[in-house]
Amino acid sequence: MGVAGHNDPLIGETTCGSLLQQLQLIWDEVGESDEDRDKMLLQLEQECLDVYRRKVDQASNSRARLLQQLANAKSELSRLLCALGELSISGIPDKTTGTIKEQLEAISPFLEKLCREKDKRVREFAGVQLQIQTIRGEIAGSLQVGDHMETPRVNEDDLSTKKLNEFLSELQALQKEKSNRLHKILDFVSSVHDLCSVLGMDFLSTVTEVHPSLNDSVGAEFKSISDATLSKLSKMVIQLKEEKSKRLERIQALASQLTDLWNLMDTSADERQLFDHVTCNISSTLDEVTAPGALDIDLIEQAELEVERLDQLKASRMKDIAFKRQTELEDIYAQAHITIDTSAARDRILTVIDSSIFEPSELLADMENQILKAKEEALSRKDILEKVERWMSACEEESWLEDYSQDDNRYSATRGAHLNLKRAEKARLLVSKIPVIVDTLMAKTRAWEQEHGMPFSYDGVHLLAMLDEYKVLRQQKEEEKRRMRDQKKINDQLAAEQEKLFGSKPSPARPQSSRKAPGPRANGGAVNGTPNRRLSAHQNGGGRSVSRDGRRDSGRPAAPVNYVAICKEESSNNNPAASSP
Repeated sequence: MGVAGHNDPLIGETTCGSLLQQLQLIWDEVGESDEDRDKMLLQLEQECLDVYRRKVDQASNSRARLLQQLANAKSELSRLLCALGELSISGIPDKTTGTIKEQLEAISPFLEKLCREKDKRVREFAGVQLQIQTIRGEIAGSLQVGDHMETPRVNEDDLSTKKLNEFLSELQALQKEKSNRLHKILDFVSSVHDLCSVLGMDFLSTVTEVHPSLNDSVGAEFKSISDATLSKLSKMVIQLKEEKSKRLERIQALASQLTDLWNLMDTSADERQLFDHVTCNISSTLDEVTAPGALDIDLIEQAELEVERLDQLKASRMKDIAFKRQTELEDIYAQAHITIDTSAARDRILTVIDSSIFEPSELLADMENQILKAKEEALSRKDILEKVERWMSACEEESWLEDYSQDDNRYSATRGAHLNLKRAEKARLLVSKIPVIVDTLMAKTRAWEQEHGMPFSYDGVHLLAMLDEYKVLRQQKEEEKRRMRDQKKINDQLAAEQEKLFGSKPSPARPQSSRKAPGPRANGGAVNGTPNRRLSAHQNGGGRSVSRDGRRDSGRPAAPVNYVAICKEESSNNNPAASSP
């Protein structure tokens, strides 16, 4: 068996053939047998086969590794495309032709690009998820604001843009929730601050009881926004508002008591000014009280001490206070033309004060009730009293008109004569309405008496009896006028007959009725029966009356005795209880 080989002298390289020739020359020189030569050639050939086989195996293994790398690259490429949510990337070769290395070289750049994109997406997902978990922890209260959390594990199988947008949407919703909670926290803190200011409480110690981060020195982004913090703040605001409401009620009650006591004892303005910060909120609503320290507990305690002091002072000055209230009550009855026994009332007050079971508050409460009832009774009489005033004014005008009509110089060109003429015109119009005024007044008075079940008295005189008497006197006056007119006609006829008989006209005698009587008028104070405004004439034993403007008037002339005495006698006979309200 020979080995092919050649020795090319032109190339000058050692080949298998040249080496074999050298080996044969050596064998020839040594004298090796053909059998040994064949064994050595066979061994040499076997060694060559082994070398080729190893090379083939190495090449096969290398090809297998490259194929595996290509398969892994294609699988990683597909996985990354799926994870990133990309169906394809432009530039990736779709063909599978070419050598294995060419295919690997074609895929590698795109695989590296997708790996970089994947790492970027993982960082984005990790950042978003970290923010989500942080906000969730802050809301749940398991994580304090400012604390750091570990980076969360990211699911690398789904890194698509859709999934990232879902996380971003969730993050935006949580950020909005955090912002809303922060605004609520800040609003609650502001409310606590305002309430503590009004109540005179320490704001920092109050608000930090809820959470230390609510201190003003802590920035808004680091404040606790947990459910527990919101709940505690809400309850604290409610409690502070309730406390504010209670204190306002207390201070308004104290202000009312102070005002009543001041009014009772005529306290000076300088003394009242010391508690202006208390009385200024007597009618304020809860939202209107915003001044710092307006409802401080110390201020309330000072007001309570002042009320206690004034109560003690009130007890020592009770007689003056009670008489002041009694004077107020008498003024109300006087303005309503109701006669009361003032002496008996004042004696009763003195008896109560001097008794061993005297209680100032009960006496004042009783007098307040009397004043309230007196005001109600005065209000029910108001309409009738106004019409009485109108009737009396009309009667006064009627009396003036009659006096004016008897004045012979009323048409003379004296100063102010034109004013009297105008007044006379208005008086005639008013006098013509007197019958209607009287009838209306009597109807209203009867209705009032029927409603209240008692007679209507005016300064102690029964008003209906007064009106009935006025109508009778007015009717008598009208009959007197008719009689005088008839007498004048007869006198005129006699004068005419005498003129025919004797040829001369006698001088007419002035009618006696045209002269003013120097004494009292027959109708009780006026020629036409006009009722005098001062009906009681101080004859009621301590009774009080008022003029038209409601003030006691002692300077006006009293009514003639004959008219008032008749009214008084009839009133006492028909209504024995008229002297007490």
